[in-house]
Amino acid sequence: MSLAVFIRELWLFGVKQAYACMFGGFLLLVMIVTRYWYPLESLHRYDFIFLAAVAFQLFLLLFRFETLREALVIVVFHLVATVMELFKTADAIGSWVYPEAFVFGVGNVPLFTGFMYSAVGSYIARVWRIFDFRFTDYPGHYWAVTLVALIYLNFFTHHFLPDLRWLLLAITVLLFWRTRIYFRVEREHRYMPLLLGWLLVALFIWLAENIATYVNIWIYPNQSAGWNPVPLAKLSSWYLLMLLSFVLVSLVNRVRGIGARGGQPVAGAGKNGLVAPALPD
Repeated sequence: MSLAVFIRELWLFGVKQAYACMFGGFLLLVMIVTRYWYPLESLHRYDFIFLAAVAFQLFLLLFRFETLREALVIVVFHLVATVMELFKTADAIGSWVYPEAFVFGVGNVPLFTGFMYSAVGSYIARVWRIFDFRFTDYPGHYWAVTLVALIYLNFFTHHFLPDLRWLLLAITVLLFWRTRIYFRVEREHRYMPLLLGWLLVALFIWLAENIATYVNIWIYPNQSAGWNPVPLAKLSSWYLLMLLSFVLVSLVNRVRGIGARGGQPVAGAGKNGLVAPALPD
């Protein structure tokens, strides 16, 4: 690949990534702006963020920036996330708190919080379509779904039982070590290890989390006396959340393989539930 092609594809990659992050970027922008300028005394800030998120979702659907399938992913994420939020913010657990007042909410959880997780699901669903994802050596759905079910369960049980996150991360590496994700920026599919792709996205989520806590969207116990950066150790939680999100989206978007037949992508599964063989290096 020539330098000119590399620069062009790098630029297009960034533009398409920004397009895929449209909902998450909008939500983060609203959080930042309302922290420093919010003139509405009759409407709580958290409630405004919730209504803004709903309105933006309707805008994306109305103008076909988002498909109905992607909207379904957002609904599923909202429900899954709200259950976890209710547990994590319960007085007996207190993993984090939402310090401002709100009307639209359940228990200690303002309703806009589900959209923060939905933004991750929306991004994955959109980037999957925009970059025409293909895979090689992807584990069978049974193994992937079983793994993410255990990950989701561990988010609850580690408060009472030993934390299995490092074991689950080790299993993740074992299952997906050989898996490559192929993405098409312009004409040809490029690839990277799927484990690396998840890490890069998890890192950006961790950075967004630092911004969100800085603008008082939620705070952790160690931030109650004043803001300080979210520990890098939280990256492990976001990595597991990325895996959970990815597999949930894979239940809606078909996992397709890629082959070398004429240099064109082909769908299909190989033996033992593995996706079609890799392109030659």
